[in-house]
Amino acid sequence: MPEISRVAWIGRALIVGRGGIGTALAEELQRSQPKLDVMLCGRAPGPSNSWPVDLESPQSLERLSERLLDDPYPLRLVINATGRLHGPSLAPEKRLQQINADQLMESFSINAAGPLLLAKAIEPALVRDRCFHFASLSARVGSIADNRSGGWYAYRGAKAAQNMYLRSLSIEWGRRYPLATVTALHPGTTDTPLSKPFQSFVPPDRLFTPQKAAKLLLEVLFKQTANDTGRFLAWDGQEIPW
Repeated sequence: MPEISRVAWIGRALIVGRGGIGTALAEELQRSQPKLDVMLCGRAPGPSNSWPVDLESPQSLERLSERLLDDPYPLRLVINATGRLHGPSLAPEKRLQQINADQLMESFSINAAGPLLLAKAIEPALVRDRCFHFASLSARVGSIADNRSGGWYAYRGAKAAQNMYLRSLSIEWGRRYPLATVTALHPGTTDTPLSKPFQSFVPPDRLFTPQKAAKLLLEVLFKQTANDTGRFLAWDGQEIPW
């Protein structure tokens, strides 16, 4: 397992999403970057080292903006670790006739709009001459060029839209905040509730624990600089085609 970069990052880090990967990212950051004050954020109030953040609530995102402007720590890193593939009202489609308009909108709300609205909420806290990283968990199935099996219309489409949003964001922030780095990250198949129904198709050596996925993703992320902004990268650092 590669070691996380020993270059010290100083300031505030937000991990948005208290699922398996989000929790593991927060824990690994706390271990490897002791000069970062890490907040693990979720929809509901949590422990003292947590802020409530709901990406589907404009009021929640407005409160996040206000909180960051009052925060004594400079904002250094934000990672969106939210995502929704299936649930009580959502399931991956195998064919066209299974598409439902409400399910399409639900998937786009959290998988595509959520990361962009998070970026909008944190932008007032950014400073032009300060290094800053923004990353969001995407998925290889969101790659148009890599799509060879079809299906999963809502999830694929929403992740592809997120990728486009992040690419556009990297261009805008590249002009306004030249030390900012925007990255879309594919964590691989990780042993979380999101992937649970589909793990039988994954070779054992490619099913990662959340802890392993977090270490790999941070190792990749910490190598990125503003010159690399706007990239779509896998857990092993390989570029994924859009």
